[in-house]
Amino acid sequence: MRHKVYPDAKSALEGIVSDGMTIMAGGFGLCGIAENLIAAIRDLGPKHLTVVSNNCGVDDFGLGILLANGQIKKMISSYVGENKLFEQLYLAGDLELEFNPQGTLAERIRAGGAGIAGFYTKTGYGTIIAEGKPTREFNGQHYVLETGLVADLSIIKAWKADKEGNLIYRKTARNFNPMMATAGKITVVEVEELVEVGELDPENIHTPGIYVDRIVVEVGAEKRIEKVTTRKREEVK
Repeated sequence: MRHKVYPDAKSALEGIVSDGMTIMAGGFGLCGIAENLIAAIRDLGPKHLTVVSNNCGVDDFGLGILLANGQIKKMISSYVGENKLFEQLYLAGDLELEFNPQGTLAERIRAGGAGIAGFYTKTGYGTIIAEGKPTREFNGQHYVLETGLVADLSIIKAWKADKEGNLIYRKTARNFNPMMATAGKITVVEVEELVEVGELDPENIHTPGIYVDRIVVEVGAEKRIEKVTTRKREEVK
């Protein structure tokens, strides 16, 4: 069995991050992001990165710290509205952006992981999303050709893993992580809990270990809530 467990996030990424690479980063908002791995990428300092992620964190957290550090050249995303620096860089021409409808982004990643070069979808036909892309008509309906996405590196957040890399995600923190785990040439996973091989119920495994190259147990994750909305607690009579 290949040794996959590394002592910390920096050592798990050393030798595999480089300038100009494409990185997929799991997460939805700040939920299910690999906080330790993102910080390690900042510290290792690769530049001119293309990052595939639903969004780009917030100004001082998540992928936002890579943006603030000038490491990201291009984002392939579906929503970027929570990051003011992102807006400023894009409007100034200092950041490239490839927008995707959210479902299309998810399917492009899934397709890349499945070895599917492209697929046709109705979503985006007749809009700027379809500009420059081949279109076809099937059964009287118009479709746009979208290409699958793959990355040099996928950084994934999971709840539990065994030492072979079999993964279980927790509730909505699953989001884009499972499909990104399959679409990276190298996949590094940050987990909350690491167990021995055989301790996970095979019926509950979401991502098989064959997709995982390196594992690190997270330390001191903040798990910040992007927007806290509360209401006055009702008195119990």
